[in-house]
Amino acid sequence: MRDLVIVGAGPAGLTAGIYGKRAGLDTLIIDESGIGGGQVLTTYDVDNYPGLPGISGIELGTKFQEHAEGAGVEIMSTELTGIRLDGDIKRLDTTDGEIECRALIIATGATHNHLGVSGEEELAGMGVSYCATCDGAFFRNRVTAVVGGGDVALEDALFLARGCSKVYLIHRRDEFRGADKLVKAVEATDNIEIIYDSVVDSIVGDGQVEAINIKNVKSGETTNLSVQGVFIAVGTHPTTDYISDLVACDDKGYIIADETCVTNVPGIFAAGDVRTKKLRQIVTAASDGANAVQSAVDYLN
Repeated sequence: MRDLVIVGAGPAGLTAGIYGKRAGLDTLIIDESGIGGGQVLTTYDVDNYPGLPGISGIELGTKFQEHAEGAGVEIMSTELTGIRLDGDIKRLDTTDGEIECRALIIATGATHNHLGVSGEEELAGMGVSYCATCDGAFFRNRVTAVVGGGDVALEDALFLARGCSKVYLIHRRDEFRGADKLVKAVEATDNIEIIYDSVVDSIVGDGQVEAINIKNVKSGETTNLSVQGVFIAVGTHPTTDYISDLVACDDKGYIIADETCVTNVPGIFAAGDVRTKKLRQIVTAASDGANAVQSAVDYLN
């Protein structure tokens, strides 16, 4: 019987592990990969984590894990297949057997939706990004493209326009789905060029993004655009399939929880990108890890 089990070894989960040990709790982190860092590991450079500017994603993820292990946190590589409640006890079914705990923190994160086009995976971190606020600073005075039509895509285009020489905003429909205020702001920004009714057909580059091929969905006409960065903003999906029938989630599948990380099920908490929140960043995930443990301690007491 563990005091606390944390599912997920990203920044939220590893921070929760550190705080759990500092609180004197018998703490276990389980993660399918067994490698700490989560989405951080796919980020080429991290320039916005306080105190560590310019650190690579792999280095930062490694530091998170080393810190947790140095604090005495046990990290177990196993796959979670189900969660059951037995009174106040949470029973976790894994590929390595059952684990019991009194408090449970879900920190399995969210995954950015991909376009699924040629060059996307090959150039990830080499000009292909899913986070403008994370990576936009690396493209100052360069030409970039944003793909998407919702609030995030519009906000990304406006954010990038502050530092990029030009921003193409590519949307598959003839009107945006985002807030009217954002649409008007984009339309009024001189260095943003909107390309409607178009999709990205492929991303081109030799070790670095050099161009994108786009296709007009109405005419079938193809165009090659020279860009140095492509920011894909077509949504995210949380990793909550195994628990969505147990805790309350919103219509997109994110676990409903505020900054306390408390869910509707006593003793179960949600931290990091997996919960409902406005900003999903490394620093906010780490903050959630600390808050979730404080809530868990209150619950256990």
